[in-house]
Amino acid sequence: MNTRQKFLTFAILLAFGAVGYSAYQLGSRHAAPAATNTSDTKIDPASGRKVLYWQDPMVPGQKFDKPGKSPFMDMQLVPVFADESADAGGISVSPRQTQNLGLRTVEVVQGSLTPQIDVSGSVAWNERGLAVVQARNTGFVEKLFVRATLDRVAKGQPLAELYVPDWVAAQEEFLAVKRMQGEGVAALLDGARVRMRQAGMPEALIAQVEKSGVVQARITITAPAAGSVVELAVREGMTVMAGATLFRINALDSVWVNAEIPESQAALLKVGMPVEARLPGLSGEGFRGRLQAILPEVETSTRTLKARIELANPGGTLAPGMFVRVSLGGARQSGLVIPSEALIRTGTRSVVMLAEGEGKYRPVDVQTGQEANGQIAVTRGLVAGQKVVISGQFLLDSEASLRAVGTRLVDASAPVAMTAKEYQVEAVFESVVDDMAMLSHPAIPELKWGAMTMGFKLPKDGLPKDLKPGQKVHIAFTTPASGEPQLTHVMVIGGGK
Repeated sequence: MNTRQKFLTFAILLAFGAVGYSAYQLGSRHAAPAATNTSDTKIDPASGRKVLYWQDPMVPGQKFDKPGKSPFMDMQLVPVFADESADAGGISVSPRQTQNLGLRTVEVVQGSLTPQIDVSGSVAWNERGLAVVQARNTGFVEKLFVRATLDRVAKGQPLAELYVPDWVAAQEEFLAVKRMQGEGVAALLDGARVRMRQAGMPEALIAQVEKSGVVQARITITAPAAGSVVELAVREGMTVMAGATLFRINALDSVWVNAEIPESQAALLKVGMPVEARLPGLSGEGFRGRLQAILPEVETSTRTLKARIELANPGGTLAPGMFVRVSLGGARQSGLVIPSEALIRTGTRSVVMLAEGEGKYRPVDVQTGQEANGQIAVTRGLVAGQKVVISGQFLLDSEASLRAVGTRLVDASAPVAMTAKEYQVEAVFESVVDDMAMLSHPAIPELKWGAMTMGFKLPKDGLPKDLKPGQKVHIAFTTPASGEPQLTHVMVIGGGK
């Protein structure tokens, strides 16, 4: 190679070096701003918020220092921002969102409740006012003064006239002895009078026979009490035997009301408690009475108890078969009260959203007592002076469920830990990664989990021996407020532990 060729080769290499250096400088200038995002300061490019770490929402206890795919299931890790850490265990709502959602709070106060049960009832006859009229001798019905059932009668009103042949001989014997003279007649007269009594004659009829000296073979039967004729068993011309029932008369000065009381409110019932009943058709008119008895009978289809109420019925306004609205008032109870609308009833527990100030809210489990007039007593979980949400609490509860925010009982001094609930499901064993058992399970609606493969902490007694990937197992596990789901029992379907 001559000198000219060497010079040209050197020049070309020098030119390429200059171009490479320029490109390096240009790239360094463009990359300089990204260098400020060090490993100590992680910024989410989408929102510009500071990220503390990344996590799998289904396994919130496991933290990752960079984004990526979850090792537990087929989903991306989600960031946990610094401005959310101060609200761990609760949720934050901005003032603007608070106004848009219409969130309203009310203070927990000391108050008193008077439990009241409002139910429907049906009017029935008061069986304690039932009178039965029977024939005391064999006779014939010659006249009938009451001809239809449910006719109302007054006390002493004539009901029927009977001819009694058996009385004729006893009365004639008495009159014959009365006409006799001599010693021992008085004793015979007393004996004849006794035989008339034994024949069933009333004292008034015996006195009438003795006074008039005429045989009285007919008797007029009268009503022993005022009321309605609920049974009429005779007609004119009938022959009646001794002991036969002729009439049944039920008084109407008081009636019974049979009310159906929900089984859950049975503890409020006390025999003798005051009761007020109202007729739908008679606005403003009330009937007062007392709870007479709680019948030992439960309607299985409606899970209700029968309560027997006795009401005064002046004027006979209430008639059997009527429907009335019944109000039973219980004893006054004092304690912490909140509006009933603040309570979220899930079926297994009762929850309120506790306002902790500065737009922060937390779900709290509470135990409740009696409810009356739109207020409900709280026996555990809150203290006086706290504030609970009464409007929009269901939206907050849904957000708390999505964030897996746990509830807790609040005591006057310290929080009370809740017992973890155990869930059971069939799954397929995949593998063991560190101290995690990877299991594929179907959807679990109660936890709002879809079908997926995820990690569970190994049970304390370990996995069954000879457990192989692909085997079906029956698992029991709990979901702590923080950390991975914890297996409590694993059993191989078809055998094993």
